[in-house]
Amino acid sequence: MTSEDQEYGASRRPVEDEVDVVAEETQKPAKGDKEKKGSFWKELPVLVVVALVLALIIKTFVIQAFYIPSESMENTLLKNDRVLVNKLVYHTRDIERGDVVVFSGVDSWDGEFDMEEPSNPIAAFFRWVGTAFGVVPGEKDYIKRVIGVGGDHVKCCDSKGRITVNGTAIDEESYLYPGNVPSDRFFDITVPPGRLWVMGDHRSVSLDSRSHTGDQGGGSIPEGQVIGRAFVIVWPFNRAGVLSIPDTFAQPALQALGGSVPLVAGFGLAVPLVLVRRRRLGRKR
Repeated sequence: MTSEDQEYGASRRPVEDEVDVVAEETQKPAKGDKEKKGSFWKELPVLVVVALVLALIIKTFVIQAFYIPSESMENTLLKNDRVLVNKLVYHTRDIERGDVVVFSGVDSWDGEFDMEEPSNPIAAFFRWVGTAFGVVPGEKDYIKRVIGVGGDHVKCCDSKGRITVNGTAIDEESYLYPGNVPSDRFFDITVPPGRLWVMGDHRSVSLDSRSHTGDQGGGSIPEGQVIGRAFVIVWPFNRAGVLSIPDTFAQPALQALGGSVPLVAGFGLAVPLVLVRRRRLGRKR
């Protein structure tokens, strides 16, 4: 043993011991990694279930994705687009002219496209999930633009071929499908209270209110059937954008009748009652 060995011998350990220590130290983290991986795979199903439940809650009450199955709203919305629908907005404001709305046509309108029924329960379940998350279309869900609300007088067409609402022409050039006229058929309707007159932007192929004038409500749909307002395109990414209300629906003249029907009716009933009351008071005097 050299003097150097003698000097440091008491503190140094054999090489074999050092190798064992290193091996032992590297093995401990590896064991911990395995435990972490095992724990992750055990927790993964729970995380998936929680995520699905939260997504379904959001879908049911707040925002839902919808798949566009037809060409009826081109070019505003193209077939296979996905949009997000706000389900809360109409709890804070009324449905407005120009809104793009999704509504249910169950037990009323026929579908604009054919969808085969699933052949087995598993396929039915996956279709339900796909519909809930906007991956596949709902068979009885429709998307159209609101042209008239309850009390509106909607007519086609004026001398220039434009649709009028309460006697005021609307300029649809910004959203109407290129080459389409506002309507290729005549209609003249006063929208019943609590209902909506809706039309697709691709008028030549859209089976909208014009195609259901013989139904209850004269082609209009109940406000209660509206699921929500489509407010943004989310897929495909190169078409992502906001669905805003066209400026033509901001014309003050449109508000002359439709939104004020209840108020006008209220005054109409109140005036005779006040006059009758005054006459009775005059007789008593």
